[in-house]
Amino acid sequence: MNAVVQTRPTLPVVAQKAAAAAPAEPTQYLTFQLAGEAFAIGILSIKEIIEYHALTEVPMMPACVRGVINLRGAVVPVMDLLARFGRPTSEVTKRTCIVIVEVQAEDERQVIGVVVDAVNEVIDIDAADIEPPPTFGANIRTDFIQGMGKVKGRFVILLDVRHVLSIDDIQTATAAGRELVPAH
Repeated sequence: MNAVVQTRPTLPVVAQKAAAAAPAEPTQYLTFQLAGEAFAIGILSIKEIIEYHALTEVPMMPACVRGVINLRGAVVPVMDLLARFGRPTSEVTKRTCIVIVEVQAEDERQVIGVVVDAVNEVIDIDAADIEPPPTFGANIRTDFIQGMGKVKGRFVILLDVRHVLSIDDIQTATAAGRELVPAH
């Protein structure tokens, strides 16, 4: 006697099929201005937005690190994204603020402040409206760019915070720059 055993797919397989059939949820991004250009960071990386106030400068820091702030008793480094991109820094205005971002760095989370000219809004961008980073050739870094979001007929540059805010990457670049400077 041959018994027919009927098996049902396990729950993870069913969940995978349902996820594949369902359209992707739009992802939320915080949009902000830097030198007249629109940029965005995934909202899940954003901890808070605070008013720009005096920073404490720390000697021997890379040029893109403006200083540190005291955020409820914690020392938080503050990065100037324009300087990180190799551009002149913007003038501080009443709309300038610091976006506090949490980044996963190897096995720990790091909190970093980012100076922006102005925060715009939180928007939803569908995965279908995100283009891959453009290719400019070998001499231009595109690892900072997660993608190009199409919003209202314009592009918003979606930043990859793991690369843009990588302290190890900044320290390596700074050390390389010091080696290039001749000793007096």
